[in-house]
Amino acid sequence: MKIATFNINGVKARLPRVLEWLEEFNPDVACLQEIKSIDENFPRLEFEEKGWNVETHGQKSFNGVAILSKHPIEDIMRRLPDLDSSECEEDEQARYIEATVKGVRVASIYLPNGNPRPGPKFDYKLSWMDRLIKRAEYLRTLEIPVVLAGDYNVIPFDEDCHNPAAWTEDALTQPESRARLRTLWNMGYTDSIRQITPRGPMYSYWDFQRGAWQKDHGIRIDHLLLSPQAADILKDAKVDRIPRGKEKPSDHTPVWVELDIA
Repeated sequence: MKIATFNINGVKARLPRVLEWLEEFNPDVACLQEIKSIDENFPRLEFEEKGWNVETHGQKSFNGVAILSKHPIEDIMRRLPDLDSSECEEDEQARYIEATVKGVRVASIYLPNGNPRPGPKFDYKLSWMDRLIKRAEYLRTLEIPVVLAGDYNVIPFDEDCHNPAAWTEDALTQPESRARLRTLWNMGYTDSIRQITPRGPMYSYWDFQRGAWQKDHGIRIDHLLLSPQAADILKDAKVDRIPRGKEKPSDHTPVWVELDIA
């Protein structure tokens, strides 16, 4: 069972590239971020005609997440619960959707960027991460395979970016952001890419400016974190660089895991 995450940077702009990638790579589940579309305008039919089940949590012009699956999508939850209750917070930013596919609980996550910092955007990022941690803690108690997939907007370590010095003031590398990611690891969630490839560049994002792609000046911010039950059946995890090199690409490229599920 292949589960991929892909920040597509606008479904309207990238639809041909996304459809092409889905046909070529053929994942079982694709978690999309930054669809930049309200649910009613998402090109559902174009995907359904290719055999995909589609669930979205959209927002006009910004953010937005989706889960596409070759299998039935069940028990869908949109938005993260509030920190102080089990009720989903009425967050105006569409950044989280969660569902079950073939017994695996899958979340598509678009974590806030947090820049500029300090300020309200960074505060929102940290509080959003706190809510994600609380949800992940609950999912951990279910003792089932869980995959928390998406654009985390966190560079875990300096080795996960080409030029660490250029990112020292950015929200993506701040101690508070990294500490919250470590909280998820310490809770028992595995960084799937580093489980398979412990060292070396595994970038998932290259800026459109300054020839970043051509020079391989990238960063790693797209992650699939696995609960112990998912990590136990992990077969492989890689970055699919091919879509980034095509015409009119997203600035991100897909990252995927393969789990040993029939």
